[in-house]
Amino acid sequence: MGDKNNHNDDVNNIEEIQDSKMKENKEIEDRFEKICYLCRRPESKAGKMISIPNNIDICADCMQKTFDAINQGDNPYMQMMGITPNMLYMPNLSMEVPKQQKLKKKKPEEDKARQEAFDHKKIPAPHQIKAKLDDYIVGQEHAKKVISVAVYNHYKRINADKSKIEIEKSNMLMIGPTGCGKTYLVKTLAKLLDVPLAITDATSLTEAGYIGDDVESVISKLLQAAGNDVEKAERGIVFIDEIDKIAKKRNTNSRDVSGESVQQGLLKLLEGSDVEVPVGATSKNAMVPLTTVNTENILFICGGAFPDLDKIIKARLNKQSSIGFKADLKDKFDGDPNIMQKVTVDDLREYGMIPEFLGRLPIVYTLEGLTKDMLVKVLLEPKNAILKQYQELLAMDEVDLQFTPDALDAIAERALEKKTGARALRAILEEIMLDIMYEIPKDDNIGRVSITKDYINGKGVPIIEMRGMGNPKRIAGGAI
Repeated sequence: MGDKNNHNDDVNNIEEIQDSKMKENKEIEDRFEKICYLCRRPESKAGKMISIPNNIDICADCMQKTFDAINQGDNPYMQMMGITPNMLYMPNLSMEVPKQQKLKKKKPEEDKARQEAFDHKKIPAPHQIKAKLDDYIVGQEHAKKVISVAVYNHYKRINADKSKIEIEKSNMLMIGPTGCGKTYLVKTLAKLLDVPLAITDATSLTEAGYIGDDVESVISKLLQAAGNDVEKAERGIVFIDEIDKIAKKRNTNSRDVSGESVQQGLLKLLEGSDVEVPVGATSKNAMVPLTTVNTENILFICGGAFPDLDKIIKARLNKQSSIGFKADLKDKFDGDPNIMQKVTVDDLREYGMIPEFLGRLPIVYTLEGLTKDMLVKVLLEPKNAILKQYQELLAMDEVDLQFTPDALDAIAERALEKKTGARALRAILEEIMLDIMYEIPKDDNIGRVSITKDYINGKGVPIIEMRGMGNPKRIAGGAI
């Protein structure tokens, strides 16, 4: 009994101590004004404070601003959580799925049987596709013919009756030096055809489980291009650029997570299989819905520059070289601009592409390296030619821009020296046109500017003609 009484006395003493401390704290608080945690105004100016846990006081104005910010639809923190303003007043509603993660409903099987099959006649014939490509791309006749036929046959294959004969898919491998128009060819094709087309880069792909995009992200981009319509995406086209960057690495002691393993991961996509891909994202996680896409009817086009592949081709061709009169010399192919057209599957295997990957790309073709004459045509002939772009820019200032034939040849020669194909033309013209684009708007009387070969080579100045005057004048020292 004595122990119990002592315990009760201790409890009472503790409670009395706590009460006394609370009174002391309250007396201290009564002495000082409360400060708003957000706007830092005292209670005498901000009005009565609202106390929340952790000794935080907030004035009524700041509390109202906080609720208003939460209620706004453009609040980034609420959007990240998928919460809309209506959910704050209707808590029984479920979280709204973002639009880019909504999938279109698949049609029932009975409706599929009734609806007409995909009409390949809506796709232009090969000669019509090539004619449209000719408007934008100079040269590359063989490449344009191959890709036109492959795309047309791809959609005839989708319509074919598989009970009679099953037509295999004709995936393509496009090889060509940098700046010859590989990517531009496919981008132009995307504008001409009303089909889903996704252009992706192989350099970002890594083996599953490592930082970067896995191979399923290729199909995820196609699904986005099709507006999250699975049926539409399953008859689309995928262009994988920089495919040579996933070749097997030689003499490396580190794990090759972006080389041979990526080629092996792409095998199932090229062949045709059911792939589970995230909707509206490039990586799988718990917050992203998944869907299944069948790649059997998806056409894959792979492209790459394959640098140093020409050395492997020359080494193979020079094995039969010998010594003496009428013998093949080792430097016989050094000056051949189209050495890449002699490529074989064995050369690609030597480069680092695995046989299983090459076996699923039955159509292999090369693009020509651009010559001087082709570069001049690139400047002038396409609908979106670079010179036409500059002429349009100066036409807005009512100035006529002209290039002499010698000037065009000089630009092409400088571009050949850079060895970056058509990409060099834009860099050279940006440098040439800088002073002209800067000085021309200063004088409203200028009517025409003529670019000469001497100006391209840095030995002269452009010739200008004033409005209403027949005598041409020169831009001296870069200034008008």
